[in-house]
Amino acid sequence: MSEEQPIAPVDDPLGILRTAHWVVTGARAVAIDPAGVERVAGQIATREIAPPAWDRTLHWIGQPDATANYVLALDALNFSFWGEPRWVVSYQGERYNGYWALAASLTRALNQGVPLDDAAFLAEIDAARLGEILAGEHPIPLLEERAANLREVGRVLLARYGGLFSRAIAASGPSAVGLVELVVRDFPSFRDVANYHGVEVRFYKRAQILVSDLYGAFAGTGLGAFPDIGRLTAFADYKVPQVLEHLGVLVYTPALAERIARLEELPAGGAGEVEIRAATICSIERLRRALANRGRRLAAFEIDWALWSLGQQLPGSARPYHRTRTIFY
Repeated sequence: MSEEQPIAPVDDPLGILRTAHWVVTGARAVAIDPAGVERVAGQIATREIAPPAWDRTLHWIGQPDATANYVLALDALNFSFWGEPRWVVSYQGERYNGYWALAASLTRALNQGVPLDDAAFLAEIDAARLGEILAGEHPIPLLEERAANLREVGRVLLARYGGLFSRAIAASGPSAVGLVELVVRDFPSFRDVANYHGVEVRFYKRAQILVSDLYGAFAGTGLGAFPDIGRLTAFADYKVPQVLEHLGVLVYTPALAERIARLEELPAGGAGEVEIRAATICSIERLRRALANRGRRLAAFEIDWALWSLGQQLPGSARPYHRTRTIFY
């Protein structure tokens, strides 16, 4: 369906761009509009864009080892917040949904003495206990799967890293690419890959965002110092493609657009869902290069952050995001 072949990746140590490029080249339901890429790049090039500051009200900060464990637990749970009625958490007089509800609920629990930074506690947590920690208006989706992810985190940390994620960070180099590779190897719940016509397509959304969150939590120093963080790709979820489609960068066939508009759930690993995620990664890589051609050098994760933030403020007229129930985003 693409009007133009996607730009072939150059710096792709994780193999994410390569497989996304392959998907988009043969995609039938999703296309990237080159004119849309250039238009949006022109708009971004003149704006001040900086990664959002790590919110220290909604995110918990402790001693470095504890904070690293907390960020790992946070991103083990960072997926699939959509649905009606929305899961909402009240914290310090404010109401939050989605990711911010997750951050608020974990900080609330840690401030109440719940040891979410303790690998031994995580290794034994069950859905009932996690439900108490995440208590809010209406249930959060996939509670059993979230508890299983935390148990995996705790057990792997205890078995391989003496209970400390900081040791895994040290073992990675430290390197952003190395840590993503370590996480998807040792923590299967982060191993975000799809099979598209017999080819393994890598996304690694939560593993990559884990590294970027460590970078944010530690302000790029200490346990968050990753000299190669610019080698990460976009984090393919459901909010960023919604923004890209709204801006005219992604174009869906009428059939796919209608399925999304009527809130039909797209199966995880299905052709339409894989093509949306792959096109998201390739679109942001194209934007990165178009910006560089304009003298504006931003890393893919910085563009992703900017688009995700914009996605929190889309007008009511924007088309909905695609629905896929999965632990990966």
